[in-house]
Amino acid sequence: MAAVIPSNPSRAQAIPYDAELYKERHLVEFFINKIKHFHRIATGYEKTATAYMAMLCLAGTIIWLR
Repeated sequence: MAAVIPSNPSRAQAIPYDAELYKERHLVEFFINKIKHFHRIATGYEKTATAYMAMLCLAGTIIWLR
């Protein structure tokens, strides 16, 4: 395993991390937090995987258009 999150600055010995991978992880987490604002997706009202994916695409489109 490789460290992805930077270590605490007060740590005696800093653990090296991959900055590019950390940027990608941040984008994914940020998008997931934005999706959570859509109540229908966060609660999982959709019964089928196809309907859930359609709602994810719709939410992603709305976020992208903002």
